[in-house]
Amino acid sequence: MKLYSYASSGNAYKVELALAQLGIPCDRIEVEIFRGEGQTPDYLRRNPTGRVPMLELDDGTCIVESNAILWHLARGSRLVPAGALAQTQVLSWMFFEQNEVEPVLGSARFWKLTGRDRGREDELERRIAQGRRSLSVLETSLATRSFLVDDVYSIADIALYAYTHLAGDVGIDLASYPAVSRWCASIEAQDRFFTGPGPYTAAALV
Repeated sequence: MKLYSYASSGNAYKVELALAQLGIPCDRIEVEIFRGEGQTPDYLRRNPTGRVPMLELDDGTCIVESNAILWHLARGSRLVPAGALAQTQVLSWMFFEQNEVEPVLGSARFWKLTGRDRGREDELERRIAQGRRSLSVLETSLATRSFLVDDVYSIADIALYAYTHLAGDVGIDLASYPAVSRWCASIEAQDRFFTGPGPYTAAALV
């Protein structure tokens, strides 16, 4: 398998973390998306969105969208609970992440760290406020449990952790969310955990 990735992407980081924790060998290919490497004809042929991550299977089949890749990799493993209802809950949290966390905390962080926040101050504040509301949802859900589904570490936790733990980069103090902070620490204590994503490359800066 090959993973087309970008070291600064939280979406790519979550897939790389799952691969490491599942012990799945995979060739990693860096795609410098801000240098246009995701827009080449060859890349667009396999992934019309031009985004990362993209997982290419040994038979040439390509899977896109980070949470779909997580599900493909982890299905049948210890990172997906066995029960049908628990699996539905995992998917529910992963949809929440892509609707209520990545588009608000992820984009706000991207704007601030790359200089794209200039002229977007009102929208930036709106996204940070929405990010706080999303963190409050997590705080309530984690107040009585160690992990999001069945108190067992899963890809739901990986998906949510990827951008949640970076909230400080947009000025949100995670110490104000003690259950979320405790949950982050529990994820960071898992076997084969590694920190990420990396800093944005010079090509991303404006």
